[in-house]
Amino acid sequence: MGKYCIGVDVGGTSVKLGLFTTEGELLEKWEIPTRKENNGSKIIGDVADSIGQKMEQKQIDRTDVCGIGMGVPGPTMADGHVIKCVNLGWSECDPAKELGEMLGIHVKIGNDANVAALGEMWKGGGKGHDDVVMLTLGTGVGGGVILGGSMVAGKRGIGGELGHITVNPNETERCNCGNCGCLEQYASATGVVRVARKLMEEGKEETALAKLEVITAKDVFDLARNGDPVAGKAVEILGQYLGLVMANVSLTVDPDVFVIGGGVSRAGEILIQVIEKYYRNYLCITSDRADVVLAQLGNEAGIYGAAKLAL
Repeated sequence: MGKYCIGVDVGGTSVKLGLFTTEGELLEKWEIPTRKENNGSKIIGDVADSIGQKMEQKQIDRTDVCGIGMGVPGPTMADGHVIKCVNLGWSECDPAKELGEMLGIHVKIGNDANVAALGEMWKGGGKGHDDVVMLTLGTGVGGGVILGGSMVAGKRGIGGELGHITVNPNETERCNCGNCGCLEQYASATGVVRVARKLMEEGKEETALAKLEVITAKDVFDLARNGDPVAGKAVEILGQYLGLVMANVSLTVDPDVFVIGGGVSRAGEILIQVIEKYYRNYLCITSDRADVVLAQLGNEAGIYGAAKLAL
């Protein structure tokens, strides 16, 4: 068996890559730009070239590499088939097979959010647990479900798309997915700002947010900590809907731990407290609830998870 594995996290702007030992030690990480022209036709070739150059530089033979794992931003089938990655321009393709044939190394592929959850289970906030659910609160809301140490992608590759669970059927604004009232519309960085703006428009309470030219999620959380009523209410709404989804997920798969990642997770304790409050309120069937913890791997979760996938 090889001594190394390689993790690849394909994003819309850059591709992150990591060289690991099979024990999970990150030896080196690097990035290349994601060339999306011609429907992303150059991406896999660029990844293959970059890995090949790194192996040559480190004098690593392909027999020393037990596998390559790859996370991609879209639904992936169990056999590696990708139906669509909108941000990359891919549709109906098999990037794992393509990369494997270029390098002569076995490649496994998964949805990027599920792969990041696998990374957090292996070496991050979920370490020591086999049943982990991760929620990534960034521009959108990603989700990943790990049961018995394995990713749950589902029949159509949409398993773990927790950000698109409907939490408010009365919402009239549309989510990017086309639905109305998705978790993403309230619990993402853009979502909590959207909610804060709507509360400001109602004009029921004065808020320091009104003095800001551009409002960020960080502004909302900072002002909530300082007692701003509008910012505080926006954070409460985020916690309410996130706690609701987590309670329903617990009643479905009953994980050991929820790992909260993404840019919004930098809010820290105020975020965990509001989530736990509503999670406890909605999950009354048991007092033995899953722990709620912050992710630990940051932007490296994807390459860690991809490397674990290769193993």
